[in-house]
Amino acid sequence: MEKLVNSKQRVADHGEVYTAKREVNAMLDLVKQETERIESRFLEPACGTGNFLAEILERKLRIVKSRYGKSPLEYERYSVLAVSSLYGIDILQDNVQDCRRRLLAVFTRQYESLFREECLAAVKYILERNIIWGDALTLMTVGDDPRPIVFSEWALVNGSMMKRRDFAFHELLSFAGTKEQPLFSDLGEEAFFPEPVKEYPLTHYLKLADVRE
Repeated sequence: MEKLVNSKQRVADHGEVYTAKREVNAMLDLVKQETERIESRFLEPACGTGNFLAEILERKLRIVKSRYGKSPLEYERYSVLAVSSLYGIDILQDNVQDCRRRLLAVFTRQYESLFREECLAAVKYILERNIIWGDALTLMTVGDDPRPIVFSEWALVNGSMMKRRDFAFHELLSFAGTKEQPLFSDLGEEAFFPEPVKEYPLTHYLKLADVRE
């Protein structure tokens, strides 16, 4: 069941109120074309348990199924790409964990038998990288050792190979605020990015979880 309020204390401390499914869909319908573009990236800076991100993933996976449902290989790798396009930050650790679990459940709900074990491991790893326990106001992670938030950009190239580049969140925001070009394109043309803090060699999408820092 969709949560609307976790507790009065959390509302008071963190302003935590969940958006109902009807309102989520109404808001996403305003950018419907982007929610149905598999590679279009979305960032929710106060993602909670993933009400928006889960619905976006549902929409993307419906597109993946309609286009690639007859080919298990194509279906699998474009489903991974859909997951990799979603990003979230939340200041509460349990929300981050719940959001990751929820998105994984969306991924596996109806088609778990199609995905190989390595694929599920890759998706779990992507969610660890993309759904961050952090503070979107300070741009830092939360915990015993706060650090600047870093996001990974994932791109499917050469068929089944994924390219990963890491970017510091504060640099992405600074760059977006000083350039006329969009950070994330609305029309599918090449977007403009600052320099990554780290780049990784091309890796098969089923082997992403093997590339640990």
